[in-house]
Amino acid sequence: MSYFDGFVLAVPTANKQKFIDHANLGDTMFKDMGATRVVETWADDVPKGKVTDFQGAVQAQDDEAVVFSWIEWPDKATRDAGMAKMMSPDFNDERMDPEKNPMPFDGKRMIYGGFAPLLEKGHSGASSYTDGFVTPVPEDKRDAYREMADKAWRKFEQFGARRSVEAWGDDVPDGKQTDFRRAVKAEAGEAVVFSFIEWPDKATRDAGMAKMMSPDFNDERMDPEKNPMPFDGKRMFWGGFRPVVEL
Repeated sequence: MSYFDGFVLAVPTANKQKFIDHANLGDTMFKDMGATRVVETWADDVPKGKVTDFQGAVQAQDDEAVVFSWIEWPDKATRDAGMAKMMSPDFNDERMDPEKNPMPFDGKRMIYGGFAPLLEKGHSGASSYTDGFVTPVPEDKRDAYREMADKAWRKFEQFGARRSVEAWGDDVPDGKQTDFRRAVKAEAGEAVVFSFIEWPDKATRDAGMAKMMSPDFNDERMDPEKNPMPFDGKRMFWGGFRPVVEL
């Protein structure tokens, strides 16, 4: 079964090209360790929320953009072995050398974690637009959440989405400054869900979202009375991103 590592970070907008160069070099290590795909996406349509949002998740400043990224692995065993090797004190690779490939962002504010797939629909491949989501879900609502996500996918697919992934928090560490749990104000008994929808282009995404948000849109699958959300929607945050690196 596949496995995902998810990341959210804040990058100075002036360092966009430096970030792309850094990722194009450093991300190849994950491929060497067995990852099947690495994607880095740059904020494009990322709204600020009243309770939580992407900016708050990584304490982004006004001159910083949010990056939403993920690594796809064939299974957790491959991921764990690869990460263990890279974190070993004996591992020596110039791509991880902060002097030869310095991080063009504040790594202390990056949030990351490992996620087990809860739902995978559609087909992966080069896409030109991504919607990213981070959601707190009660652990006892896992099945209800998956059922809701499956119904939603059928509508996204109808409007042109290529792929949807919902991944359940599995190895999500607490951080000293930021982390996924704090980002969604997760409570005891809640897991963090990292998810994304891939679209062929922004125009298709915008048209699909406009239809779903239209007051004339009528679909029981999106009716909160007939299909209530199994989580606190006020603490979920989302945004639209453009891929800048894909390996």
